[in-house]
Amino acid sequence: MPLPITPPYAPMEALANDELPSGSGWRFEPKWDGFRCLAFRDGVRLDLQSKSGRPLTRYFPEIAEALRALPARRFVLDGEIVIPAGSGLSFDALQQRIHPAASRVAKLALEHPALMVAFDLLVDERGRNLVAQQLRIRRQALERFASAHLRGSDRIRLSPSTASRPRAVRWLARSGRALDGVIAKRDDLPYRSGERDGMVKVKPVRTVDCVVAGFRWREGTRLVGSLLLGLHDQAGVLHHVGFTSGIRDVERDELTRRMVKLVAPSSFTGRAPGGPSRWAGGRSAEWVPVRPELVVEVAYDQVTGERFRHGTRLLRWRLDKAPEQCGLDQITATGHGYGALLRVGGIAH
Repeated sequence: MPLPITPPYAPMEALANDELPSGSGWRFEPKWDGFRCLAFRDGVRLDLQSKSGRPLTRYFPEIAEALRALPARRFVLDGEIVIPAGSGLSFDALQQRIHPAASRVAKLALEHPALMVAFDLLVDERGRNLVAQQLRIRRQALERFASAHLRGSDRIRLSPSTASRPRAVRWLARSGRALDGVIAKRDDLPYRSGERDGMVKVKPVRTVDCVVAGFRWREGTRLVGSLLLGLHDQAGVLHHVGFTSGIRDVERDELTRRMVKLVAPSSFTGRAPGGPSRWAGGRSAEWVPVRPELVVEVAYDQVTGERFRHGTRLLRWRLDKAPEQCGLDQITATGHGYGALLRVGGIAH
């Protein structure tokens, strides 16, 4: 008998929120900093599927091998693929796996093997479809599955879950190199494939003071569109770390005049901005260096490889702060390790 659900299958998603919900009926889970993955096993057949429905199996051979080695021969797990790096997790290492050369993927899998952290069970080892069951029932089934089948695995882990909001608040406070925030799910709802109601994600908002070392023009104009941000390393070298585009239109003319007065032959002395990414939506690759004299405070959510993963939100200008005071140590502090959290999940490794 085939699996009751097969790929591509849309995972349940979450709505962003500013704070964790309160009241009864919620369960909380760490939001891991990785790739969402649905794992389908039906005997010898195994498929790993991304959040967007694309196959992931060839990019994570060590995960596929570990899932095939489990005693259970039929199941569908929902989870996150992560790559440990020191006391945290490396999103950069994950991105490097999406490579067309199988030899490159195999080399990276040996050098930096991945883990899959499971947080939901959609089909159990008997082939029963659990999608229509409430989360509390699915969680109980997942914990039984983990106790019976995951104890000998070093690649597949059980993600912790709690009904305690204070504990979830502590998880949120330690978000950083391993956690991307906290997920809250309604305990009484079925698995809502492709839907966002009944599931909330909360990410911490952090602030940092950065040097303004360049800008890009707003598309089709001669007005500043975004500011390029830099931070100094311990040797005083200024590295590009991201950008902010949260400029109010009423301030754009004045800011443009201010930036034009600071235009210089060069600015960054370390890593400099490259061209736009393929997802940049036509944003110009041209950027203009300025004398690194101004400091701005911005809000950000996540850092990858000493760079802001997403655009930042401009909060205020820091006229009271010298550019030399803006160091990389503001965003590279070592976070809490992921291992203790995984042990909370009930399976020690």
